[in-house]
Amino acid sequence: MIQAQTQQPMATADKAPEQPQKPVIKTDAEWLKQLTDEQYHIARKSGTERPNGEVYQTFKKQGAGTYYCVGCNAELFSSKEKFDSHCGWPSFYDPSKAKNVKSIVDPDGSRIEVRCAICDAHLGHVFTGEGFNTPTDKRYCINGTILKFVPAETKKSD
Repeated sequence: MIQAQTQQPMATADKAPEQPQKPVIKTDAEWLKQLTDEQYHIARKSGTERPNGEVYQTFKKQGAGTYYCVGCNAELFSSKEKFDSHCGWPSFYDPSKAKNVKSIVDPDGSRIEVRCAICDAHLGHVFTGEGFNTPTDKRYCINGTILKFVPAETKKSD
């Protein structure tokens, strides 16, 4: 299937996107037009990108800034809460806008899934008690493919 969207994984935007004011609900056809195949697989089908890939390498090199949902532009994470957990995926110890991130128990009860509270995109999982030296001892293990990065110097002021 040909996608209308050709956005590169872990896209960098030049300015902070307009924040959604209400839940974003779209049909599968609408998501398929907006997202790349990989973004659709992760965000809408709860897939996982491969660890230690190009997206993770890009994430490790990014400086100060904010991470937004590729599906709806909701602010999700800040580089202030970013850390290298050496797991192969982008890691944060806390969401920057907790109201835009929700956690639910996986159907099998073994893990806690993290989703965007605005468009219900699958983001990854959160793990606790792993002993990381962070203020929360939590690791939000996130698929970078579904994040949009805006460097701090280009973020519009509130």
